[in-house]
Amino acid sequence: MKFSLFYFDGNGLNPQDNPYRLLIESAKYADQNGFSAVWTPERHFHAFGGLYPNPAMTSAALAMVTEKIQLRAGSVVLPLHHPVRVAEDWAVVDQLSGGRVAIAFASGWTMDEFILSRDPHGSRKTVMWQGIRAVQKLWQGQAVTFTDATGRQVDAKTLPKPKQPQLPIWVTCQSMETFIEAGRLGANVLTSLLGETLDQVAPKIQRYRESLTKYGHDAQSRTVSMMMHTFLGSDSEQVKEDIRQPFCDYLKTHYGLLENLAKGMDLNVSLSDFSEDDLDSLLLFGVEGFMKGRSLIGTPESCQPFIQKLHQAGVNEIACLIDFVQDFDAVMCALPYLNQLRKLTAEPQSMVTA
Repeated sequence: MKFSLFYFDGNGLNPQDNPYRLLIESAKYADQNGFSAVWTPERHFHAFGGLYPNPAMTSAALAMVTEKIQLRAGSVVLPLHHPVRVAEDWAVVDQLSGGRVAIAFASGWTMDEFILSRDPHGSRKTVMWQGIRAVQKLWQGQAVTFTDATGRQVDAKTLPKPKQPQLPIWVTCQSMETFIEAGRLGANVLTSLLGETLDQVAPKIQRYRESLTKYGHDAQSRTVSMMMHTFLGSDSEQVKEDIRQPFCDYLKTHYGLLENLAKGMDLNVSLSDFSEDDLDSLLLFGVEGFMKGRSLIGTPESCQPFIQKLHQAGVNEIACLIDFVQDFDAVMCALPYLNQLRKLTAEPQSMVTA
């Protein structure tokens, strides 16, 4: 099992002094301690993730302070961008980093984001798949034909040339259809347990592996990255107590996430129907739900059995979302425990006995 660090909260509404300090310092730690990658997202128009509108910019910054770790977009919402700009921007970061970039592509989330797109929200999946193929060709130095505003066709080749001859690609997947299509493409996948259980996601991972094989790709060489909220310490009960309120505050910044979680527990709820007191109770319920089978919260030893279940389901990398706790010192102090878990799960015998 590989481990990477994932950033997704980054409240941009009221940024404190040096709001990117956690990103920079935790990335340095991951770089120095054998983690596989760091992921920064693309988010628009919401406090939730508001520090991260452009993963190319954050990855360029990280390229200057790291040496070995892969720098990934998690994700580039491709329908919001022209493929030429994606290829150009990330080729720059690839050169700055010495060939360490990778991109997880996504089709988009909210309607508001699509003020940045020339295409309607309803066609986002088709646009994403077409855009991925265009970015791949441009990355490899091939010309791709595009049409300008007058209808004139232009054969475009992008510069600068990237360091890597092939761009490592992930696809952000939730639906079965997307998993299967990612397998057809031969891409890696990024997924989560935000709205589903591991038992519900496992069949999708299996179909993805089958799709890889069906379309001539090496299924064993591809990575299934599972994004998980992660916070570890020396005592499980103390860890849960310490993160309970920060986790509630985190969920308050994105009520839609909590509604999806409730639906994943077979609860049909609308948060607008709740009083403040009821909402606080529901938030606590949501946190408990996350802690049971949807996150890595506890000690390195207590998390090992769940890592084994993820491994058996076909997951081979944990993308550890760490910035839902908005406390720099607390998160940094938790990273050595995560590194301990990384080392434990790298030992085959510990996975068997967990």
